Amino acid sequence: MPEVRLRGMAAAATMAAAARELMLRAGASDMEEEEGPLVRTQGCFFSRVSSHLLTSERPGLGVGTRLGARLLPEGGPGLQEPLQLGELDITSDEFILDEVDVHIQANLEDELVKEALKTGVDLRHYSKQVELELQQIEQKSIRDYIQESENIASLHNQITACDAVLERMEQMLGAFQSDLSSISSEIRTLQEQSGAMNIRLRNRQAVRGKLGELVDGLVVPSALVTAILEAPVTEPRFLEQLQELDAKAAAVREQEARGTAACADVRGVLDRLRIKAVTKIREFILQKIYSFRKPMTNYQIPQTALLKYRFFYQFLLGNERATAKEIRDEYVETLSKIYLSYYRSYLGRLMKVQYEEVAEKDDLMGPSLRSRNTIFTLGTRGSVISPTELEAPILVPHTAQRGEQRYPFEALFRSQHYALLDNSCREYLFICEFFVVSGSAAQDLFHAVMGRTLSMTLKHLESYLTDCYDAIAVFLCIHIVLRFRNIAAKRDVPALDRYWEQVLALLWPRFELILEMNVQSVRSTDPQRLGGLDTRPHYITRRYAEFSSALVEVENFVLRVAAEFSSRKEQLVFLINNYDMMLGVLMERAADDSKEVESFQQLLNARTQ
Repeated sequence: MPEVRLRGMAAAATMAAAARELMLRAGASDMEEEEGPLVRTQGCFFSRVSSHLLTSERPGLGVGTRLGARLLPEGGPGLQEPLQLGELDITSDEFILDEVDVHIQANLEDELVKEALKTGVDLRHYSKQVELELQQIEQKSIRDYIQESENIASLHNQITACDAVLERMEQMLGAFQSDLSSISSEIRTLQEQSGAMNIRLRNRQAVRGKLGELVDGLVVPSALVTAILEAPVTEPRFLEQLQELDAKAAAVREQEARGTAACADVRGVLDRLRIKAVTKIREFILQKIYSFRKPMTNYQIPQTALLKYRFFYQFLLGNERATAKEIRDEYVETLSKIYLSYYRSYLGRLMKVQYEEVAEKDDLMGPSLRSRNTIFTLGTRGSVISPTELEAPILVPHTAQRGEQRYPFEALFRSQHYALLDNSCREYLFICEFFVVSGSAAQDLFHAVMGRTLSMTLKHLESYLTDCYDAIAVFLCIHIVLRFRNIAAKRDVPALDRYWEQVLALLWPRFELILEMNVQSVRSTDPQRLGGLDTRPHYITRRYAEFSSALVEVENFVLRVAAEFSSRKEQLVFLINNYDMMLGVLMERAADDSKEVESFQQLLNARTQ
């Protein structure tokens, strides 16, 4: 409502000003005569001031209305009160008239002014009417403002309060912004401190871990002391604490090398515990070794039991090498005597169950005083190299004697060397595991234990072969050795390789010698001295046929042995080696164009091409 009134007042003021300007221009001469130049100037100024006050967009329209009322009162034209111009510059007529012309031209464009001019309304009367309406509107507006004064005052107070609140909020936000800046700085400081603390924490944790390991390695718990001093060596807790003692002794040695002073605090305790543990272990192992010497004792049982305590020797090896050497030497001396005694006795009893009739020097393929064709016949003797017989249980001499059983030499040879193979493999594996050795060191220790036994066996074989003329027996013994060598290789026991070579070095020359003697006996035979001849097969031919069939059987055995290898390459290598060896022997003893040489040459070529 006030806004509508203000707009109406502005329009009315505009019309009044326009009317007043027209009126002043129309009556300019009369006014100049009556009141002089000053009145005209003042009239022009009035028109300018009215235009500025009445067309102003500022809300103080009441001032302009009162000013207009003072300039043009209801009683008629003229000045009732002196005009308060203040600091207004009214000396420039040109500026004022130009500005009045602009306002007049603008007011003439107004629709209400145009309509008033068209209708011919008296401008003075119309101006008075407008002034009256303006005064009424002003009074009404003043009453409205007076009626709303309380609300305006309340609004003013609220605005003032809001300003105060906003001012406080501005101060609070400023303080908060300042606090945020300080907090941001504190956060950066805290981040830096947190990073530094994190680094210190990691360093302390690393130091704690290292220090914890050091302390754990140096501290000697009471359980360890009690177990080492009081527990029997056969109890599991003694073994557990012995491992702990070994670890602590190693840790102290390592720390002493680094110059750790704290090691001096526990060195004395660890040394006393070590000496006590070494003493108890030494007595225990030596008692086990001495038990091997008891008559009629199966040494393999306590030997196997020692494997459960193999850490004892490892402890001695790391903490008391002199005692470890003493135990090893005692073991070597004891087992060396046991094996030597056992095999010497076994060989002596084993040879008592051999066939009484054996081939002698005169039992050759050529003419002889005795006519015995059985020494050239293979018969069932070839079964000794079959897979089932080759690894069959060894012969028991006293059982065979009670049963009055007799065996050919190759059967005795197989039993003797199978026992040697089995015990040697077990002994080699025990030495590697208990004494913690491998490679050449393990073989040296093995030969220290089994060397005397192997030497005795070689001497016995050499002595027997001196008077042996059984070519089939020697040939079968050669293949037994080859087969046992393969078995040892499969068991990963290389300690007997040298022994097998030595045995073959004894068997092959003897076999060649026996063959040469038979060949020479045939060559030196004079058919005219054979006595009465008839058309029946001669006994020399019979002997050759039997002996040749034995060799052919051995050839078949070579094929069966080759089939035992898993890979085709190993089978071919085995066959080539054996065929080459037999071909070399035959070429030395027979003509190059003989059937035997041609046969083995074809077999060798078939495997090499």
